[in-house]
Amino acid sequence: MNKFLPIICFGLILFTSCTTLRSTKDNQYIYLQKEGRENKKWKLVWEDDFNGAAIDSSKWSKIPSGGSDWNKHMSSNSDCYDQSGGKLYLRGIKNPDTLKDPRPYLTGGVYTKGKFAFQYGKIEIYAKLECAQGAWPAIWMLAEKDKYGKYPKNGEIDIMEHLNMDNIIYQTTHSYYTLDLKEKTNPPHSGTAKLNIAEYNKFGLEWYPDKLIFTLNEKETFRYPRKPDVDSSQWPYDQPFYVMIDQQLGGAWVGKINPDQLPVQMIIDWVKVYQ
Repeated sequence: MNKFLPIICFGLILFTSCTTLRSTKDNQYIYLQKEGRENKKWKLVWEDDFNGAAIDSSKWSKIPSGGSDWNKHMSSNSDCYDQSGGKLYLRGIKNPDTLKDPRPYLTGGVYTKGKFAFQYGKIEIYAKLECAQGAWPAIWMLAEKDKYGKYPKNGEIDIMEHLNMDNIIYQTTHSYYTLDLKEKTNPPHSGTAKLNIAEYNKFGLEWYPDKLIFTLNEKETFRYPRKPDVDSSQWPYDQPFYVMIDQQLGGAWVGKINPDQLPVQMIIDWVKVYQ
């Protein structure tokens, strides 16, 4: 036996123990953080700086339309998207062709579903939000694998939601515990944070096995802890989630759309995920 082999093996073991592991060969896009890794220095595992000429289809898909307030205007129309100058532009617009698509408004959004998901770590998105009546830009995450069943049993993590011309953002968790059991104060499931809407801001989340820490410009703004003495549905955040970024329009929460203030857009400079 080569006398150096034990040293080499030890080095390999030490190296792998400090890195982030993918889940399986069948799910190479899912990043699972090893237990105890949260106590070490963050390591960049995934990013997009939008420097290409087009949206990277290996990382993102355009969000399809649906029947909810948030996605009823989602569209693949190219007028809702632009990637140039190292930035991604997601737009809410008046529909230029209602004969082809009868909806009065169209919106752009992207997600990493089926292409990138992670469990535990830190995500930061550097972006600028434009304002308009009825504008509802959001950065959020949903479960990749539906571990506990259909929505809302797998939870929802809203890193940032902005309404109209507000100078605050909302940072929220939703789950069976908060929506069906109505447990919104034990612990509080939502917070707000003030921002300068005219500037780029860094929207973030630090996700641990026992807590979610929401940040704005690298400062903690809201914390959602895991509680051991409540219904287990309070913490569905022990599974991989994918990332969603979208410029929504209208709905019961944000209110009516003012078409004279369109188009409106969210401008994303970069997205980074660490574990």
